Amino acid sequence: MINDPNYKRRFVISGIAIGVVLVYILRLFYLQIIDQSTKDQADNNALVKQTVYPSRGLIYDRNGELLVFNQPIYEISMTMRDMKDDWDTLAFCQSLSITRAEFDQRIAEIKDKRKNRGYSRWTPQVFMSQLKKEDIATLQESLFLFPGIQIQKRTLRDYTYKAAAHVLGSVGEVNQNDIDRDDYYARGDYSGRDGLERTYEKQLRGEKGMEVLMRDVKGRIQGSYQDGELDRIAIAGTDLYTTLDIQLQMLAEELLSGKIGSAVAIEPKTGEILAMVSNPSWNPKVLVGKERSKNYNMLLNDPTKPLMNRATQATYSPGSTFKTIQSLVCLEQGAITPNTLYPCSGPGSTPIKCTHHHGSPVALDRAIEQSCNPYFWCAFRDLLQKDGYGKENEDFRHRYELWREAVMSFGLGQRFADSDLNEQSSGSIPSTAFYDKFYGKTGWKAITIRSLSIGQGEILVTPLQLANQAATIANDGYYITPHLNKNDSMLTHRHQLDIKKRHFDAVKDGMHRVMVYGTGRHFAVDSLHMAGKTGTVQNPHGRDHAIFIGFAPVEDPQIAVAVVVENAGFGATWACPVASMMMEQYLTGEVKRKDLRNRIASTVLNESVKKW
Repeated sequence: MINDPNYKRRFVISGIAIGVVLVYILRLFYLQIIDQSTKDQADNNALVKQTVYPSRGLIYDRNGELLVFNQPIYEISMTMRDMKDDWDTLAFCQSLSITRAEFDQRIAEIKDKRKNRGYSRWTPQVFMSQLKKEDIATLQESLFLFPGIQIQKRTLRDYTYKAAAHVLGSVGEVNQNDIDRDDYYARGDYSGRDGLERTYEKQLRGEKGMEVLMRDVKGRIQGSYQDGELDRIAIAGTDLYTTLDIQLQMLAEELLSGKIGSAVAIEPKTGEILAMVSNPSWNPKVLVGKERSKNYNMLLNDPTKPLMNRATQATYSPGSTFKTIQSLVCLEQGAITPNTLYPCSGPGSTPIKCTHHHGSPVALDRAIEQSCNPYFWCAFRDLLQKDGYGKENEDFRHRYELWREAVMSFGLGQRFADSDLNEQSSGSIPSTAFYDKFYGKTGWKAITIRSLSIGQGEILVTPLQLANQAATIANDGYYITPHLNKNDSMLTHRHQLDIKKRHFDAVKDGMHRVMVYGTGRHFAVDSLHMAGKTGTVQNPHGRDHAIFIGFAPVEDPQIAVAVVVENAGFGATWACPVASMMMEQYLTGEVKRKDLRNRIASTVLNESVKKW
């Protein structure tokens, strides 16, 4: 038997049979246990998994005024595998008041896997979104005629006031980069695109839910699967309470109407931003709904650049407002005392002219009051030359770096990295390396950079930085990082300057004199004891910019303000009255100077500014 050739062949045949059986068992194990695609396909025949979208968190101002809320909208999705050959495309288009060409274009976009990487015939694909109830009324009545079509309720942003567009930001459809970056998103989802909506996106968006529905053999929805045991409830987004005072915000926007510029108000003790205005602006409603894309492109192409947040992104020379910082640094570093006297010959002064005659010599308080250019040039020169120039200019360059570090400690020349403001420019306080590049290490002296002494030249700041500068002076030498979230305590984000309090007392006295005897006196409110500093900034591209910084009341500052009005001329004429009325509104609850308010608000300084 052992020598029988058929005996060995039997073992070979048995082995082959066992092998085939094992292959089938392993294949079934893979399909049923490891590979879920077959199960998912079967489930998709019987089940529909429908996303339940959460309500987005509401946004309030500091006093509980509702700023941003939600309104219901509708979205139409389609599952391609359920749309049979006899599907009535023409009737579907008529029910939505769209053309066949529009339908075909949208279908092509859905099926284009370069644009829609998540495309599948088995899963719902967004066909149209951001529709109002009246847009889908006809379709709802005849929905049974269109297998594969689902109508889903969602929400869209709405606004109580036509204000604070730059601060609040907007919500728009996600792109592929968003989807690749965060698996929370799928095609057709929305997210914050800018402003607070973007900064606090994860807080505001909430968590999606899921509803599992069962359908019959004809694809009709029969109700919840397993009595909703597999459903997941959507969790609404968390509400956001901002630091804004919406009444102050609207006043500032009103006063800047017809002008290009910005205004920022800060509560000094907390760093809370009370108002942040950039003009031109727009009604937040124009970037909502089906018209969002068209309106966004119009804003984008507007030559006045309304999409730019000038309060945080535009940079300017600070002009005479910088003299307050110059005073403090020169006092602290021993170049001057409050009683140091410097001569002034008015417009005949050299190498820097004064704008007017005001008596001579002058001490610090009157130099700030009268905005005396020669005084601050002399103080700056004496600071930089205090130790001489030294070998290879090293002593002079060292003094300059100490000066620069002290200036930057006010928050200038850098972004507020620990703030919730995303869109910021850093500005510039030029370094020694900057001047070395142009003049060589030994080629520049104090007179070379004399324009820095009066806030011109290469110094650039943002209006936000100017407002923070005012808050720092109001606080006698510290600031809390400017921010917009009322619930996020930033008091630990305290930045202490290395400048003695008595120096701030001297500068604040000079700023108070500006509002009593100087360039700001015409717009002061005596009962509020305001302190301020005007600036008229040279502009190589046209008329001078008007700038003002200030705070009130002097004895216990509650508000610090910075205003910039581009191409407006004197800071005392345009920026000062805007800031003065903002302080009056915040501290008293109203602006009693009605004639001034109407005059400033109704004056158009730039004809190209559009109302959006």
